[in-house]
Amino acid sequence: MHIPDGFINGGTSVGAGVVAVGALGVSVRRTAEVLDEKQVPLAGVVSAFIFAVQMLNFPVATGTSGHLLGGVLAAVLVGPWMGSLCVAVVLVVQALLFADGGLSALGLNIVNMSLVAAFGGYLLFLVLRRILPRTPSAVVIASGIAAGLGVVMASLAFTVEYGIGGTGGASVGTVAGAMIGVHALIGVGEGIITGLTVTSVLAVRPDLVYGARDLVPPLRIDTAMGTATATVGR
Repeated sequence: MHIPDGFINGGTSVGAGVVAVGALGVSVRRTAEVLDEKQVPLAGVVSAFIFAVQMLNFPVATGTSGHLLGGVLAAVLVGPWMGSLCVAVVLVVQALLFADGGLSALGLNIVNMSLVAAFGGYLLFLVLRRILPRTPSAVVIASGIAAGLGVVMASLAFTVEYGIGGTGGASVGTVAGAMIGVHALIGVGEGIITGLTVTSVLAVRPDLVYGARDLVPPLRIDTAMGTATATVGR
């Protein structure tokens, strides 16, 4: 999914860069408005986890491998605004230190893997949450399905970008078939990893899962005989 330098022409790359900077700027502002101090350490852990798992590739088809994108996972755990920033930070580090994705294509990669995957995938997650029961298992199922489809959405975004400014000799139809087909398979692995990770966090700290906030009872203050006690239902 990482786009190298020169695969998409300069004009399209610059346009994507402008979109990426603008969208991340909004994400920074929105994150500052809704930031919960409990989520700050989790955001660091999420970024580190996505960075580590993206370095691991799993076979998809003959001669093809895939890796976690992490957009939906980050959005479900810390919210789409902060989640998009987590993935963007990972992509910047990869491009600067590991040459994983070109510098001129950094905006394209952020649009696809950070913005489209995080926001588009989280929208799918919310739709599924409305359909499924209000249970922790439903959160896991919704996150897994949304993560898998989020990968396909990112591949569709790449196909559109290639159609606008692709420099390769292949037709848009050929690229679309190859990208969407392979990433549909990659999405299966993405969904499984995302579901397992969300399951693990829900098991130990459900209050930290942004996408499951409605399942955690609010803080209740009981006062009696001039003494205040606070209890959190589980």
